[in-house]
Amino acid sequence: MSRYFVTLSYDGTRYHGWQIQPNGVSVQEKLQEALSTLLRELVSVTGAGRTDAGVHARMMVAHFEMDDVRWQKEDGSFCDKDLVYKLNRLLPYDIAVSKVEPVSDEMHARFSARSRMYRYYIHTVKDPFQKSYSCEIHYPLDFGKMNEAATLLMTYEDFGAFCKSGADVKTTLCQVTKAEWVQTSPTSWYFEIRANRFLRNMVRAVVGTLIEVGRGRLSLDDFKKVIEGKQRSDAGESMPGNALFLEDIVY
Repeated sequence: MSRYFVTLSYDGTRYHGWQIQPNGVSVQEKLQEALSTLLRELVSVTGAGRTDAGVHARMMVAHFEMDDVRWQKEDGSFCDKDLVYKLNRLLPYDIAVSKVEPVSDEMHARFSARSRMYRYYIHTVKDPFQKSYSCEIHYPLDFGKMNEAATLLMTYEDFGAFCKSGADVKTTLCQVTKAEWVQTSPTSWYFEIRANRFLRNMVRAVVGTLIEVGRGRLSLDDFKKVIEGKQRSDAGESMPGNALFLEDIVY
């Protein structure tokens, strides 16, 4: 048996997140079903992380193991294009595989990842074409102050204030290497954040707290106190999941 990385993207609207759930359909479930059908054996996939219900991914990576003899060309090379094509025929319209590649047995989709990058999208005027993938906000925001606060994230390591209450995590330490608001049009922005790891619900909670800064409800000192207090109840609300995208994973 050999290990493979599969790179995929998905629209999370119809799914209860990445991870298999007892009460709803997940992306992991659909990928495992497609692989198991194609390979004619029970296949288990391990993802690079978990995305919550409704959250999208332009890039997700998962690993699985299979006997690769059936997918070798006459010259011994791996027939990746054929496997990708057949997988996409089996997968639903809102999940797409772009690559399947062999990796060493030591490579792990989750633990070998060096960084992950998310973007949270917002727009400030009603737009029917952004409704499913961006959060509509009508009150004025000071993006200058929000970027000042975002920069502070890179000076801290403990982000317990932005971790979902009751989450089963061994540590709330993360190394944030990038955090900024980027304007894409007069009425559209996204928040980009890169870190070695993320806590459950962390990005949506960070965005909700930064918006409190942008509305003038929190000062920069208040924002620091929220981080240093490590209490989820002190941070802003968790923003809707439909506007969040897992954009990139680096190994």
